[in-house]
Amino acid sequence: MKLGVNIDHIATLREARKINAPDPLEAIFIVKNAGANQITIHLREDRRHIHDDDVRKIIESHQIKVNVESSTNKDIIDYLIKLKPHSITLVPENRMEVTTEGGLKIQNHTKEIINKIKDNGIKVSLFLDPSNDDIQKAKEFNADAIELHTGLFANLHLILNTNINQTHNKINIENPLQKYTASLEKLKDSAKFAKKLGLKVYAGHGLNYQNVSEIIKIDEISELNIGHSIIARAVFCGLENAIKEMLNLIK
Repeated sequence: MKLGVNIDHIATLREARKINAPDPLEAIFIVKNAGANQITIHLREDRRHIHDDDVRKIIESHQIKVNVESSTNKDIIDYLIKLKPHSITLVPENRMEVTTEGGLKIQNHTKEIINKIKDNGIKVSLFLDPSNDDIQKAKEFNADAIELHTGLFANLHLILNTNINQTHNKINIENPLQKYTASLEKLKDSAKFAKKLGLKVYAGHGLNYQNVSEIIKIDEISELNIGHSIIARAVFCGLENAIKEMLNLIK
């Protein structure tokens, strides 16, 4: 199973002070040397962390694959096509969200965007909730891969295994044990369905050192994209060590 390291939150730390450090560019060499397979970054419409120059510099300097998450915004897609990352993952965006809250809602124009990206030699993945209807549509629209949104699974794991609901970040989900089991089964079923259709299957969102053990048991998933937990761990042990710890868990 391959690991993509999302380095958005290095830029989040920079933007907290509106200065030029830490620079996400420095991370790409550490990520490569630690043994990860891919850099993932998200160029949001609101530019809350990664900016246009970050994307350009990272793609120009990369020594491993670069995957850029993006909404279907035309200007952003056109900008990314000029830069030619290895892949683009289409994701939903909501200006008020803290982080991506769900999978992409596939619409008719999504097919045109997928074809436009692929015509320029860039692979396309769709960030989806574990829904067979959406996965079927991704196949029909000629996507190369889907990335399963693991956010619900991750939140339920937090409720069941940590003190999150005794803190100010309480997650309000009723019957968490029942829903945890159901969410994991849904991820397994969707992964099998996507693989059967010939799509590559990735997963990400909310994955961390505690919950990843369940996801790596799903044989159909070939790649994980993990960001926040690795960057948070790096504060205490360094980025290279944080990545190696995650690699040890998934390999």
